[in-house]
This record gives sequence, C-alpha cells and structure tokens, in this order.
Amino acid sequence: MRTGDGTPVDTGRLPAREAAERELSKGAYHENDPNLLQRALDHVWTWFGDLISAAAGASPGGPAGLVVLLLIVVALAAALWWRLGIPQRGARPADTLFEDGPRSTADHRAAAEAHAAAGRWNQAVQERMRAIVRSLEERALLDPRPGRTADEAAAEAGLALPAHDSRLRAAARRFDDVAYGGRIADQSTYLPLLDLDLALQSAKPHLSGTREGAAE
Repeated sequence: MRTGDGTPVDTGRLPAREAAERELSKGAYHENDPNLLQRALDHVWTWFGDLISAAAGASPGGPAGLVVLLLIVVALAAALWWRLGIPQRGARPADTLFEDGPRSTADHRAAAEAHAAAGRWNQAVQERMRAIVRSLEERALLDPRPGRTADEAAAEAGLALPAHDSRLRAAARRFDDVAYGGRIADQSTYLPLLDLDLALQSAKPHLSGTREGAAE
C-alpha cells in the first residue's frame, strides 16, 4: 500500500486481514450465496454421502457389498409385507365385527349371497360371518354388544355351542384375515362359513354354564 505521494506504507498482517474481512463482509459479495434452506440441504447431502461412504468402507466387498446388503434388506421387507398383508390405514381401537350399524340376520345373509353370486368373495366372507353372529344374537345365545370382535363373538358362542367351538373360531380367523389382514378370499374361503351358518340354524345350545339362562 502507498500514500498519496507514492511512499510505501507497511501495513501489519493482522490489520490487513481485518480490513479484508470487512471488505468481504459487504453485501455486494454475498448476493448470490445460497439461502439458509439450500445450505441446510447441502449439509444433509454431505452428511448422507459421508454415511454411505463409511458404510461402503465397512461392508464386505466395499460399495458392491453395500448394494448387495441393501437389496437383501429390500427383499426381506417385501417378503414381510407379502406375508403380513397390506397395512391398514389409520388406527382402530378394535377390529369390530359390525361397522355399519345394526342389521338383521336376513339382511346379512342376503348380502352374503349377492356378493358370492358376483364372485366378490371378500365381502361374502365378511357378510356371512356377520350373519352367523347376528343369528346367535337374535336367538339370545349371544348378548348384542356393539364393538364386539369376531374372535370375541366366536369365543362367547363356543360356550353355548361347544360342539361348534372350533368351527366358530376358524370362521373368526377367516373373517379377520380377509377384513383386516389383507388376504384375498375365494370360494374355498367362503364355503366353510356358509356350511357353519346352515349348521348353526338347527344346532341345540348347551344348557349348562353361562349361557343356560339365555337359551331357556
């Protein structure tokens, strides 16, 4: 640096650096700088890249080994999803049997038959199970109770109809698998529930235990 008459001026290193920092801090030098969001994204991508690089270095086979491991994880997740079925949206306090308000046994049977005739086996299974439980309620073998699940209904009905206990529980499992487990029903899924419904229409209740009073 020189004075007005051309005499050199010896500026110390620290004052020179401070002067440069003041100059560079002016807004004109930062008009094209990335905004806060862009800087944050840059940091995230840098961190993610470092993480992938570290994982690739630690995995057997380097980057190729990491790709293989990721493919294995994806395959396991897909197999688990297929095994457990499609996740249901939202959370339910309970997998209730009746969701659309009270309907008669005849209504549920008619709906089941219509769905079966059209090949809509998922709906046919659900309506036939509802017909079974509603029939038992109308015969006073089950107390009508909102919010009851298929499993609960089967367990309670098994007390009054012990000869059909295992078939009732199997029907409840089929209902749950179809209604809440994402399973696809077919005719072979539906027919056992139809047979059970027909059998229960003439079944005599067990007159001892908790359901004796209701059967009289």
